[in-house]
Amino acid sequence: MKDVPSSAHTVRGDTVAADACSDDVLLKRFAEGDALAARLLTDRLGPRCYSVALRMLNNRAEAEDVTQEAMLRLWKVAGDWVPGQAKISTWLYRVVLNLCVDLRRKKTAGTLDDVPEPEDDQPSVVDRMQQNARVDALQAALAQLPERQREAVILRHIEELSNPEIAGIMRISVEAVESLVARGKRSLTAILSGRQEELGYDHV
Repeated sequence: MKDVPSSAHTVRGDTVAADACSDDVLLKRFAEGDALAARLLTDRLGPRCYSVALRMLNNRAEAEDVTQEAMLRLWKVAGDWVPGQAKISTWLYRVVLNLCVDLRRKKTAGTLDDVPEPEDDQPSVVDRMQQNARVDALQAALAQLPERQREAVILRHIEELSNPEIAGIMRISVEAVESLVARGKRSLTAILSGRQEELGYDHV
C-alpha cells in the first residue's frame, strides 16, 4: 500500500473541496497516495456499479463481488489513467458488465435468487408485498431478455444514462442502443402482459 501524503491527513478541511473534484482528479490523487480521494471515489461510483451488477445478476453477494473487483481494477490502472481519454464511470460500467457476463457464463444453471432491493421508506405491509412482487416480476422479466438487450435496458431505464453514454459503454452506435432498448421494452411488455392487475397496475 502506498504511503499517504501529509495532505491527506487534513481530511476535515479538504473533504468538501475534494468531494467537488472530478472523477479524473480524484483518481489522480489516489494514484499519488491520497486515501481520502479513494474513499470519495468509491462512495461516488461504487453504488452505481453495484446497482448495475445487481440488476444483471439478481444476487447481492455476486453483485458485491463484481463491484469490489471492478473498483480493484480501477485502482490498478490509476497510475496509467489519461484524463480525457474516457469517462471513468463509462470505463467502470463496461468492466462491471463484462464481469457480469463472464460470471453468468460460468454458471451452469440459470437459477435466480429472488432478492428484492431494500425499500428506502417504510410503506405498509401490503404495499411492501406488492412492491416486492413488482421488483421480482421485473427482475425475472429482465432475466429473460437477450444479454445485450438486458444491458441496454438496465443502463437506459434503471441507471437513466443517455443513449450516447450507453453507446460508449457498450461500444456500439447510438442507433444500435436505441434499437436494443426498443426491442427490450417490447419484450418486457410482452413478458409482463396479463399481470397488470396482479402487480397493482391499472394499465400499462
